[in-house]
Amino acid sequence: MTEQHKLDKGLVQVYTGNGKGKTTASLGLVFRALGHGFRIHVMQFMKGQTTYGELESAKQFADILTIEQVGLPSFVKHGKQASEDREMAQKALSRAQVLVASGDYDLVVLDELNCAIDFDLVELDVVKELIRNKPAHTELVITGRNAHPDIIELADLVTEMREIKHYFNAGQAARVGIES
Repeated sequence: MTEQHKLDKGLVQVYTGNGKGKTTASLGLVFRALGHGFRIHVMQFMKGQTTYGELESAKQFADILTIEQVGLPSFVKHGKQASEDREMAQKALSRAQVLVASGDYDLVVLDELNCAIDFDLVELDVVKELIRNKPAHTELVITGRNAHPDIIELADLVTEMREIKHYFNAGQAARVGIES
């Protein structure tokens, strides 16, 4: 990348917890960074559905924003991961390592990576190496429930989303434009 990097010092942020809003918070940061011309790559682990609104929005910023989904179009259940889930997540992590190490991006979001670690789809040590070896100017955001204590230790900022009340528990289904 021949352009000037937007940050002198990129930090590591983790959004975790059982509450709603981890991906949404990371996409809010993406939206803010777009306003400043950041080059951004979002890698969504364990998500293979094409109905997410952010995929459509990203097309408007195709020159500086890429959102890449890796996963089957079905929900991955803890303890019932398919070998294909593991293979896809490991390939995605390998690609994320290359993307981060390239230094081409001012902001990289690894969405649901905490879940991929928790579900034993990827190796914790590989993620720790990715964090430790990221370029100094790259901001790295990792989302997903159950952040591993080692990831929390390596992070500069950790936000825990805690569910207090959720309309899903009252029978409200996911809504287009709000949850997807």
